[in-house]
This record gives sequence, C-alpha cells and structure tokens, in this order.
Amino acid sequence: MGFFIFVLGTAMGSFINVVVDRLIHGEGLGGRSHCDYCKKTLSWYDLIPLLSFVLIKGKCRRCHKKLSFQYPLVEFVTGILYLGTWFMVPNLSVILYWGIVSSAWIIFLSDLRYKLISDYMQLSLFAFIVFQKILDKASFFSLIGDVVAGIMVALPIGLIYVVTNERAMGLGDVILASIIGFSLGVTKGLLALYISFLVGAIVGVILLIQRKKGMKSAVPFGPFLLIGMLLSGVWGDILIQIIKKTYGF
Repeated sequence: MGFFIFVLGTAMGSFINVVVDRLIHGEGLGGRSHCDYCKKTLSWYDLIPLLSFVLIKGKCRRCHKKLSFQYPLVEFVTGILYLGTWFMVPNLSVILYWGIVSSAWIIFLSDLRYKLISDYMQLSLFAFIVFQKILDKASFFSLIGDVVAGIMVALPIGLIYVVTNERAMGLGDVILASIIGFSLGVTKGLLALYISFLVGAIVGVILLIQRKKGMKSAVPFGPFLLIGMLLSGVWGDILIQIIKKTYGF
C-alpha cells in the first residue's frame, strides 16, 4: 500500500510541476504537456513520473535540450510527502490532508521559483483546511476563534509589510500567515513564524557567505512560512516544550 501511495504522490508531483509553470505564464491547465524548448507535445511515455526522466537521460527526446532536474525532484518529494501524510493520517480524511499538502507545495515552489504566490492556491489551501476542520467536527464558534487566531498570527507579518512598504514582505505573505494561524491556532501559528524567521535568517546568512545574494536582494519568504507551518504542525508540542525550557518560561 505504501508503494502505491508513493506512486500516487509522484503522479501528483508531475501535475504540480505543470501547475507551477502554467500559473506564472497565465496558461490554463488543459491541454497536453510540451517541451519548454521546442514546444513539441510530449508522448504519454515521456510523462511517467521519475521513470521517464531516467529513460530519456534528462533530455528532450526531440530537441535533446537538457531538462531541469527540478521535475523529478518535485515528483520524488511529493511522493514522500504523500507517503508521510498517509502514515500520519491512515484514514479517508487523508485525502483532505493531501489537498492541503499539494496546495502548500505549489505555493512553496511558485514563490521559490518565481517569487509569486497565487491567490487561487491560497484559496485552495484555505478551503482544504476549512473542510478538514469541519470533518473534525469543529463548531461555528471554534471556527470564529480560528479566524481570530489567523488575524493575530498575520499581524507581525502585516506590520512588516506596511512599515517596509512591501519591500520585505508581500501581501501574499500576510495572507499565507493568516491561513497558517487559522490552521494551527495562535500558539503554534506564532511558533511557525518564529521557525520561519529563524530558518530564513540562517539561509540568508549562508547565501551572503556564498555571495549568491546581496544585502538588498529579495528572498521569497513564503517557503520559510510553509517550513514553519510544517514543523509546527507536526512537532509543535515538542518544540514548544523545548523553547520553554530554553528560555525558562
């Protein structure tokens, strides 16, 4: 069963690659996939997740241009994410969690690759989270509390957005932070922010040392928010206890 879930995840990863690339170019999701270079329509046997990339040796079968390694990497990671989610939620509600994972993964990739967070994917992520909460029998009042939590978690990001006049944070980051707060609650939502700033600072320092980014270079923050969301959502209780012991409260 685990192997089937992994294969399902890689197939979704192939679709996610298409979504990320087409969103930035304003293309619809209909129609056959094509080579980015020669624009030739790909055959079905060129679209088998992971396997096709190996068989054609990472090159287009027609124009022989080298293909980006990001395609099999995204497929593999998506397979791992689907498999990990299935282990954590081994029942039918896992479908909603796969929706959350897929939406968040698309946001992660599109912001990392193009510095763009799609409103459609934010809405998709929020919708899957709402359905998941309803499936978990959340009451109307608890949902209202989650909305308040979303606003509270988004406040620090929103403040940075206003003070820096969008130079440090974009509106998409503010909306994403509010969705994270809605999903995790105030405590874990703020923990997700803490993790995202910490990871972002570490990555920023590494890039500066390697001279890949200057002090004024823009680094997308959405991926760090989603890393924080993942770590806080999965290991939040453990991390909170570690922080309490570290800071003595």
